[in-house]
Amino acid sequence: MKTGMISINALAIYMAGGILAASLLSPGVVYGQLPPPGSSPPPEVNPRLEDRDRRVSESRLRSAEMAVAVESENEKHIEAAIGHMKADFMRIQVLRNDIARKLVAHKPLDYELISKQTTEINKRANELNIYMMAHVPEDKQENKSLDVASEEMIGSLVRLCQLIDSFTENPFVKNPGTVDASEIEKAKVDKAKAGKDLKAIIELSESVKKKSDTLKGPK
Repeated sequence: MKTGMISINALAIYMAGGILAASLLSPGVVYGQLPPPGSSPPPEVNPRLEDRDRRVSESRLRSAEMAVAVESENEKHIEAAIGHMKADFMRIQVLRNDIARKLVAHKPLDYELISKQTTEINKRANELNIYMMAHVPEDKQENKSLDVASEEMIGSLVRLCQLIDSFTENPFVKNPGTVDASEIEKAKVDKAKAGKDLKAIIELSESVKKKSDTLKGPK
């Protein structure tokens, strides 16, 4: 029993000395002043938990940064797509006007030029079809294009200009994103009409191009 009491007293003295030393070394503590009654030493810090918390925080930060980067990249793609659409839209109208001017002037048909113009119209119309209508171009082997006879070339070019006019003046194409809630049904009709016109432009431009290639002869 005596030995037990000595051991307990020694342990108490050792702990008291440790607390006193800690209080003397702590900043803001007046020398000779003991901790207030009931105070307890600060909780033990687990470095592994701190490291885990730090890694979780870093992971969240990286995820947030990646989300911002992805959003920024998506915005760049959208802006690029809008730029391509505008360029295709304007270029098709320029080509249409050039064809129309030559028809009005009753100039002899330049089949090589017509082939180049309709090739570009076809290419840009296909791109608009993907951007605006979300339709994948049909397989060339399955695409049943119109057969344009040489004597029908002028009429086919006039029809192509009319289709381009109908497409570019369509409210769905001309004023996108400005549809009122009361005009949703009309917007659906306009969109369907725009898609139909665009498909007709693709088919007719391809047919005119093929006929022009046969009529222009070898280089």
